[in-house]
Amino acid sequence: MVQEKEHRRRVRYSGTHPRKYSEKYKELQPEKYADTISKVIQKGSTPAGMHISICVKEILDFLQIQPGQNGLDATLGYGGHTLEMLKCLKSEGHIYALDVDPIESAKTTERLKRLGYGEDILTVLLQNFANIDQVAEQAGKFDFVLADLGVSSMQIDNPERGFSYKNEGPLDLRMNPQKGTSAAERLKELSQEELRGMLVENSDEPYADEIARSVVSRLKRGQKIETTTQLKNVIEETLAFLPASERKEAVKKSCQRTFQALRIDVNSEFEVLYDFLEKLPDVLVPGGRVAILTFHSGEDRLVKKSFKRLKKEGLYQEISEEVIRPSAEECARNSRARSTKMRWAIKA
Repeated sequence: MVQEKEHRRRVRYSGTHPRKYSEKYKELQPEKYADTISKVIQKGSTPAGMHISICVKEILDFLQIQPGQNGLDATLGYGGHTLEMLKCLKSEGHIYALDVDPIESAKTTERLKRLGYGEDILTVLLQNFANIDQVAEQAGKFDFVLADLGVSSMQIDNPERGFSYKNEGPLDLRMNPQKGTSAAERLKELSQEELRGMLVENSDEPYADEIARSVVSRLKRGQKIETTTQLKNVIEETLAFLPASERKEAVKKSCQRTFQALRIDVNSEFEVLYDFLEKLPDVLVPGGRVAILTFHSGEDRLVKKSFKRLKKEGLYQEISEEVIRPSAEECARNSRARSTKMRWAIKA
């Protein structure tokens, strides 16, 4: 006798539209509610639990992927770029894809498998892209490499991950929540001067002195800063001295920059990127192509300097002299594309 599945009623929410992440049951089931997903995207928003890939045309135009090639997606994420690159292979060749997030990489692997891209053409590794030399030992050298350095929308939108000040959740910010130190714990370890330096170096925060002083002072007095809202409230209180006309926008920007600075620190993002860039030429075949998407000035500076130096040393035959940006149309469709910069290089 076949046991009937227990019927579960959908999550109830107040008003006409769900506001909380967990209530957006249609957006969180894109395969079942395609019409809803389409409407959300047409409005210029990203559906909950999804990520809209940026600069897809520009990336494919540059990489010039051919059937039979061996490629690497250094940052799998939702798998949008990976999917488009797999299509270019036309069932010939192989793509290796890396991600440190065990939660999202498992979902993406299953999603791509359902679309017909199994282990015969796609290998997903739970690996940091700083270790591309180890990956190349297994996979061989690559004809093309893509690295999209942005945080995936699925991570930003999920309050349980703590990536955004807009949603109440634990102040975590780790790409892999099973390893390392959370942002809340990291704050407890830092001196006022160390925190100020982090805010300046990682996000050019203009109120770094004031925010660092407030955070450390509160922690010393035994006050907790363990949730996204608690940190946001500290920043709001710290900037209360600003004129009312500019305070709201200033708090918003400082929250964005503070969360960015903490995320970069917790995940050692600059150190990881530096290692990746140093090892990159050695994993490419002669004439191999690499495209990198960055989302803030610190990342872009590292990529720009590395490409220029390695070209001067003769390891790259050609690099992009100027950044490539998404089109105005793409930015209108996807507001998260606005800060994107793409740079590329070709192995000598």
